[in-house]
Amino acid sequence: MEKLVYQESKCFIENFKYTFCPGCGHGYVLGIIAQLIDEFNIQGETIAVSSVGCSIFLEKFFKLDVVGASHGRSPCVATGVKRSKPNKFVFTYQGDGDALTIGFNETCHTALRGENITTICINNTNFGMTGGQASATSLPNQKTKTTPFGRDVSKYGYPIKAAEMVATCDGAAFVARCAVGSSKLYDDTKKILKKAFQNQINNVGYSFVEVLSSCPTNWGMSPVDANRHIVENVSKYYKLGVFKDITS
Repeated sequence: MEKLVYQESKCFIENFKYTFCPGCGHGYVLGIIAQLIDEFNIQGETIAVSSVGCSIFLEKFFKLDVVGASHGRSPCVATGVKRSKPNKFVFTYQGDGDALTIGFNETCHTALRGENITTICINNTNFGMTGGQASATSLPNQKTKTTPFGRDVSKYGYPIKAAEMVATCDGAAFVARCAVGSSKLYDDTKKILKKAFQNQINNVGYSFVEVLSSCPTNWGMSPVDANRHIVENVSKYYKLGVFKDITS
């Protein structure tokens, strides 16, 4: 169901409609991104790279230059954009299926090269757009379309803890995990994303921000229960915090 949202940022297209399911966390994060672009006054200097997944329609929401990338390849495309236009602010907006399952190789190598871009990865522990299949981040025992009896780690392995792994890459400058699901988590997420934006503007290097987000439709939960699940369960497995900050 589409719902007209209150337009707060000049970065948003007038009278746009989110295409996300009710209760989805994507809208919160895109709102934060729009606010930060306004605060840094970089709308005309920003190039976004969208991925395949629920994040694919960035050009429907933002008045920004947006480049579409093949599944998992947003960091590669963003690398080319930034190297050809080094004075632009370049960020990728990806889901966990895109950045951490199909494209984790590209994510890691971008971090190893220390590209001066910002990656924002929305982790809702499944392939959201294509119907809720298991991804690399699906929790142990989580039921999905491809693990109907729950993710058995003895068969499918353990979930990938991406922020911790990206932090080990020598070229990474700032790596953090945050979440949306409560007002406090929202405020913390904005602070972390603001730091990631500032790092690129200051030419510090590669920033990777993983955001835990709800997916009520594929989780089979109400929006309220999905947000509670983020706070009480998902964030217990995926610890929140800053894992690397070379400026501190």
